[in-house]
Amino acid sequence: MTAVQIIPLVILVVMFVAATKWPLNIGVMGLVASFGVGYFMLGMSDRQILDAFPATIVLTIIGVTYFFSMAQRNGTIDLIVKGCVRMVRGRMLLLPWVFFLIAAALTSLGTFSPAAIALLAPAAIGFAYESRIHPLVMGAFIVNGAHAGGFSPLSVAGVLVHDIALRNGFPISQAGLFLASFALNLLLSVLTIILFALLGKLRDGAGGRGPEIDTASGRPHGQQALTLALIAGMLVCTLGFHMPIGFVALSAGLLLAFVNVREHRTFIGGISWSTVLMVAGMITYVSLLQHVGVIDTLAGAALALGAPLLIALVLCYVIGVGSAFASSTALLTAFIPLAGPLLATSSLSASGTIAALAVAATVVDVSPFSTDGALVVANARDDDRQRVYKQLMFYAGGVVLVAPALAWALLIPTGVM
Repeated sequence: MTAVQIIPLVILVVMFVAATKWPLNIGVMGLVASFGVGYFMLGMSDRQILDAFPATIVLTIIGVTYFFSMAQRNGTIDLIVKGCVRMVRGRMLLLPWVFFLIAAALTSLGTFSPAAIALLAPAAIGFAYESRIHPLVMGAFIVNGAHAGGFSPLSVAGVLVHDIALRNGFPISQAGLFLASFALNLLLSVLTIILFALLGKLRDGAGGRGPEIDTASGRPHGQQALTLALIAGMLVCTLGFHMPIGFVALSAGLLLAFVNVREHRTFIGGISWSTVLMVAGMITYVSLLQHVGVIDTLAGAALALGAPLLIALVLCYVIGVGSAFASSTALLTAFIPLAGPLLATSSLSASGTIAALAVAATVVDVSPFSTDGALVVANARDDDRQRVYKQLMFYAGGVVLVAPALAWALLIPTGVM
């Protein structure tokens, strides 16, 4: 590797270390690094540096988070949760599956997984204590559910992975990616239930009872009814007529904003600007790495391992272990381009390989060092939080050991995609 390749790669590693150690947005670092490397090292203009700026993905993030911030604030999400819980009718062991499906539905419609977990965790963990289900089981099911729906054609992650793959010359099946993620997270949830049942910890009294949760029925009022209608309309427009989800979500959000003009500033505040910066910065910087040949050089080094299946397994584990401590979205933007030369020189399925990488990067987010796992710990009872944290560490360690290999084994050698 030349100095022009080594220096940007070292900067990328430093960015990941800094973002893991301190609460710094890696996207901001990516944009600054893009300017520093592009302008001072490569003599590029600002227009050239921003050629790879992901405008479509940024618009998608802004649109869906804008709309769902309103849906959360006007009580529509809470209404959906209570309605689904009432359907259980006292069969408490079905509650984890209810929250799994609600989380999957939210993320499949475009809600970010941390946002969906933040919305559901207080009620879900509260129900767990109330019904004496182990809070770790409930937390794992919320996280798995959020990632089960997290790669739908409407979701930001689904659009992100599809667009990155397309830019690198290997189009993938969006439906296949979604189904693979859903199936693997469903399987992981089944294995979690079996594990806790075998250990005798499915029902748990150690944490005591939590506060009683109000599930009183109520009809949706005007704003909630309109929100539900708009969600249905978004599905029709995007799935039926293939309209861009970013513009559709912004349009639906604007209609809701006209209904409640007084709170419009709070709705704007609900946009996930940190995610916008992270995705935009990382994609811009990784595109710069591709421009100077870093990605091709690293991919060539990986290909030297020999067997394509072994290379794919190594990539799954590297991205899985890294995601347990760092941003899975950031790692996906960095690792998917690495799969390009591997796919070009082997008979591996592009859809299967990318789906395995995507699943390996996200299922490990149950780690307490990630946002999703931290939200589970944060919603545990004060006197039970340390116990949940320790047990979640062991559980996440098991997921990191098993999940990447499981994703690899089911999606790559089998050729199902």
